[in-house]
Amino acid sequence: MLKQKTQYSPDFVTPPGETLQDKLDELGFSQRELADRMGRPRKTINEIIMGKAAITAETALQLELVLNIPAHFWLAREASYRASLAREDETERLSGQLDLLKKLPTRQMVDYKWIEDHKDKTKLLKEVLAFFGVTSEDRIPLVEQIAFRKSDKYKANPWALAAWLRRGEIEAASKFCCEYNRKAFQLVLSNIRGLTVLPPDEFVPKLVNACLSAGVVILFVRELQQTKVSGASRWIKGNPVIQLSLFYKADHHFWFTFFHEAMHVLKEHKKDEIFLEDEQSRSLDPLEIEANCLAQDLLIPEDSFAEFLSGGNFSDYSIAKFAKQIGIAPSLVAGRLRHDEVIDQSYGHKLTKQYTWDNWPEFC
Repeated sequence: MLKQKTQYSPDFVTPPGETLQDKLDELGFSQRELADRMGRPRKTINEIIMGKAAITAETALQLELVLNIPAHFWLAREASYRASLAREDETERLSGQLDLLKKLPTRQMVDYKWIEDHKDKTKLLKEVLAFFGVTSEDRIPLVEQIAFRKSDKYKANPWALAAWLRRGEIEAASKFCCEYNRKAFQLVLSNIRGLTVLPPDEFVPKLVNACLSAGVVILFVRELQQTKVSGASRWIKGNPVIQLSLFYKADHHFWFTFFHEAMHVLKEHKKDEIFLEDEQSRSLDPLEIEANCLAQDLLIPEDSFAEFLSGGNFSDYSIAKFAKQIGIAPSLVAGRLRHDEVIDQSYGHKLTKQYTWDNWPEFC
């Protein structure tokens, strides 16, 4: 008998039985003769060649003895073929879910490099599902049972929100380092007030590291179209996570969002829920009201604020002077005055600084 080749580069879309038949033709064997040599029913051999029956480990070992082709070759060939069949079935199944690509801001997710781009929509859908870590659209967790300060004017797309939150989960996975310490976080928050006067390239690393030392993860995640949220807080694997965007850009929005979410964490409000922050609306939810009040009081102590109000001078100069005295950014004082309707909504905006992703530090 001639020494047989043991290396093949078969087309894995075809059944391994075709390779087997080619080998029999090369050797001049019939299916009957192979069946006799293997001690197997002829019907079984025919079904293997026709792709109706799979090559088992036992069959592969027998083929190795009879044809001098390693068993691992036949098993790999069979596995590849079955995987190709499964992929075909999967593609057909996913073709019925392509509408998901329209529900999500898919192009933005590609631009942010959250997913890879594909001209083939089915492949792009697979990227989306892999991003969420699910097998189908109905497995994507939508934002439903959440303490979310909703606004009729600023309605959010639940699919976009789901993607934004999922990105936070992905980024958070590599950032956990120590157990959450409530007392340490409370102390950290008092010190963080002073960071509000610094530019992003200075405060971002200090903010992240300070919170991380208390077991709190801070994430900066680019906003998606129709998310309409500036921040979120939740607990992931035992650690609190505060996720921030630059949706409103103004520094006072950014910082109040941070402290608002920080208060949800500090008070351990419903650790099994997600709190989302939409600054354009006001919620009657007691937990949101409490978080607002605590954030306000921490940023601007009530006694100091009352004394400032009694002076009656709310010029930009006076606001900036008061803000410097209590150690925070002047825009936060102006924002509080507008919120409390002490000054007109058009006043104090010259004190505001704008945050954008273009000048955001690479640290995050």
